[in-house]
Formats: sequence, structure tokens, C-alpha cells
Amino acid sequence: MIPQKNIIQIKDCYGCGVCAAICPHKLIQIKLDKNGFYQPIIRDPLKCTKCGFCVSVCSFLDGDIALEKSKKIEGFAAWSNNEAIRYKSSSGGVGFELGRFSLVQGYKACGVRYSVKKKRAEHFITDSEQEYQESMGSKYVQSYTFDAFSAFKKDEKYFVTGTPCQIDSLRRFIRLKKIEENFVLMDFFCHGVPSMLMWDKYVQLVEKKIEGKIFHVSWRNKQAGWHNSWVMNVNNGKYSSLFNRGDVFYNMFLSDSCLGKACYDSCKYKALTSSADIRIGDLWGKTYGHDEKGVSAVLALTHQGREMIKSLKEYVTFITEDIEVVTEGQMKNPPIRPLMYKIYMWMLRSPLIDLKTEVIVIKTINRYVALLAHPKQTIVKLIKKIQNI
Repeated sequence: MIPQKNIIQIKDCYGCGVCAAICPHKLIQIKLDKNGFYQPIIRDPLKCTKCGFCVSVCSFLDGDIALEKSKKIEGFAAWSNNEAIRYKSSSGGVGFELGRFSLVQGYKACGVRYSVKKKRAEHFITDSEQEYQESMGSKYVQSYTFDAFSAFKKDEKYFVTGTPCQIDSLRRFIRLKKIEENFVLMDFFCHGVPSMLMWDKYVQLVEKKIEGKIFHVSWRNKQAGWHNSWVMNVNNGKYSSLFNRGDVFYNMFLSDSCLGKACYDSCKYKALTSSADIRIGDLWGKTYGHDEKGVSAVLALTHQGREMIKSLKEYVTFITEDIEVVTEGQMKNPPIRPLMYKIYMWMLRSPLIDLKTEVIVIKTINRYVALLAHPKQTIVKLIKKIQNI
């Protein structure tokens, strides 16, 4: 067992918030740190009884995951049979269909929606399909979990979606509470979470352009097809910006320039490593490279996960695929922290540097770093250029 008695010395963790949810004295708060990532803080350390619950559920402190790796993992390509759901979803709509089916089976669904008022993604619990629709689509920012995770009740059943680290800690939580049989847990192939400082600057940039406040935002849009769906869409199309046309949010996020330190240094959840019952994501790769409606990658990791997928076949098309096909386009290892990470974070903290300027600086730095990392290739290219003059 982990020797620590509370989380007071934890720094740069996953920010999953489960420690705060389980604290019997409600002493732990989840707040954004100076770099824009959620971190736990003990409000009054002298009142802590050192019960150890917070460290018992902490996936960051444990080198292993809570769930023993399954010897039987089933892989699928899948999509909703409802064309409207498939189109509105980031990939194939399977995540929403699983939640919707759970509601019919008497579960409450715990998903993530974006709060325009608080300018953040946050977990919420509902028993309404209409309200659960707010969870549709990816949100590529870190979610605030405390309010939802603190509201779980022992005599109710829940279908919960979260990042792999959130789900790993939550698995420990429900085991400690002896309510594991009441939960179905789903995570997804996670790239990492970007700084909320970056998101705040992006919101400022967009609101300046539209000359008003954001009342709706989506991170993916299939108007140009699934493979070109990296589109920031604000206020139902008043502002639309594509990654392949230089969108600054996606340039920062997908270049791995401002993810949480734990995403680089401590992530143990890539590929098949998960404490969830089901893992989903986009099924990128050659096999479904022709499809523009969207295909979900699905892994059934536990007996409970496999049974739920069997029950969903009336609403979802499942095609059994080799695990290599399902995970083909997904990250196999954590991203590498940039050499200039501290500088990038400093720029995000500075109110004098806008996001567009930072993207230009980062691209320039990355270009020179690449040149220095491969000096022989650089010299050869330089000689060829000189010869062509």
C-alpha cells in the first residue's frame, strides 16, 4: 500500500478529482494551478484525520492500474444505426448509444458537457436522454469532476464516461465503497489534456472575432467529412475554424505543446491499458479510410463490457476486427514533453502574449529543434539547395 496518508504532497497529478469526492470530511478542493490544470488542495491540513481514503483511490500514486489486464479483449468497428446520432457524434456515435441504452436499463448516465457560463467541461449525472444529449461530441479540455463524482449514491446504478485516469481512480473509489457491481465504466483513447490557460485565451480570441459571448461550442464537425472533422464550431457556425487551415487551438493541442505534465511523464493508459469495461475512440487507419460518416473503435475489456455490447446490437452495427485494426491510428506511447515546455507555459501565463503569437513562436522553435536533431539530413538538404541555385 502507498505509505502516504493524504495527498498533500502530490504535485502535477492527473487532476481526476476522485480524492476530493471520497474525502469524508470534504477537506479537498480541486482548483486550477498556475499552469491551468486541475490539482487537489487540502483546505485545512490540521483537520485531516489521515484516514488514507484519498491516496487509496489515487491512480497517480500507483504504478499499476486498478483493473487486472483482461486476457480476453474483443475489438470492434462500430457505428450507430441512427444516422442523425452518427452524424452529430465525433466518430460513430457508439458512446452516446451506450449511455442511452444504459438509461433505458435503469442506470443513470454520467457524462461530460461544456458549461458556457463557467467556460469549462464538467461531468454531470442525468436520468434524461434529452439532457444526456449534451454529452455528445468530444470535448478536448480537462473536465471538472467533483460535483458529479460526489453525488454517486450506493443504491443507484451508473454508466460513467471519463478519461482513462479518471476511470482508473473511479474504479478504486467504487471498490472501496463496495458498489462496483452498480457501475459500468467507459473511457476512451486519450491524447492528453491541454492547459485551461490555452482554452481561456482561445475563448478570448473567438469572442473578440464574433464580437459577442460564446453560447455554444463543439470541437468536431463532419460537414467536410469525418477525416476532416477537426473543426472548432462556435455559436452554431458563426465562427468556424479548421485544424488544416491553421486553427490555433488544434495547433496547440495536437502539437503536444501544452498538455499536463502527467500526460507526458506519468500516463500509463495508452493502447489496451485501461480500468474501464469499455474503451472507445475514432477508428483511424487504412481499413476505414474511405468512410466519411464516422467509425468508432470499440474495445470490450471486461465481461460486463462484452455483455453490454451484445445487448446493443439492435441499435449499433458492430464488426469484429483484430485489435491491431482497432488501435491502428491510436497512440501507443505517451507524448514527449517539449524541450521548451516551461517557456510555452510562461507564454500562456503572460497576458501580453496572444495565442496566435505563441503558435508562431512554437512552430518556429519546433522547426529549428528538428533541424538540430538531424544535423546530417539538414546539411544534405542545404547542399542540395546550394547546388540548385
